[in-house]
Amino acid sequence: MTRWTARRAWRPMLAAAVGACAFMGTAAPAPAATQGPEGSEAAPAASGYLNLHQCSYYASSLDDHFSTFVTPSGDGRYSTGTKRSATADTRADCGPGNDNHVPIPLLHGVKALDLAAGRYLNLQQCDYYRSASTDRFTTLVTPSGDGRYSTGTKVSNTPETRPTCGPGNGSHLPNPGLSGAKALDLNAGRHLNLHQCVYYSERLKSHLTSVVTAPDTRYATGTNVSNTADTRPVCGPGNGDYVQIPLLSAVKSLPLG
Repeated sequence: MTRWTARRAWRPMLAAAVGACAFMGTAAPAPAATQGPEGSEAAPAASGYLNLHQCSYYASSLDDHFSTFVTPSGDGRYSTGTKRSATADTRADCGPGNDNHVPIPLLHGVKALDLAAGRYLNLQQCDYYRSASTDRFTTLVTPSGDGRYSTGTKVSNTPETRPTCGPGNGSHLPNPGLSGAKALDLNAGRHLNLHQCVYYSERLKSHLTSVVTAPDTRYATGTNVSNTADTRPVCGPGNGDYVQIPLLSAVKSLPLG
């Protein structure tokens, strides 16, 4: 079967299955926040819902999970429905996969985040790892079918610095090194830029997805709020074994108001 390598593009694998890049600065001052009552937080400039879609895929031939949160730049088969809109989504919109890595609905999820509910978008990334098969996957929202992989992603007036992650299932366990929290000030600009960085280890036949920079900064991302709409993902270099896969990495810039 053909696999990912650092020098060639990924092609569909033949085995049957059952289951970024420069950081751009701001172009203009951030819009002023509306002042709330004395002693309260300033009202966020953002409005509507951030519908954050989580799509999970699995290849049984490799015992390999991976997740997408924005549609990859080079392979729409792993698309997601992440968007800002006036309505709250209730079902994850996910691509069909490539016949080898196929959707796992149990681990799909969608969270409709009311952007006017607070000043900070607290993105919480939880990485789960199974050492027996060096398999890992990432959640940003609690899966619709398995709350053991929950996260604390929310909008609030309090910036959070640590993720709240579920316990896993006894086999896939929380991995603190690749789990992280990012408090994004919704008053800091007009665009939410979600950077998705996907890595693959040819040796371990294992994917890794990062949207939030975790303690292991080799997998850093450029996820931010600014007045500039980012067009290319900012991704850390990986560790030499796990290398970035540009076809599955991407950035999605969402207007906040």
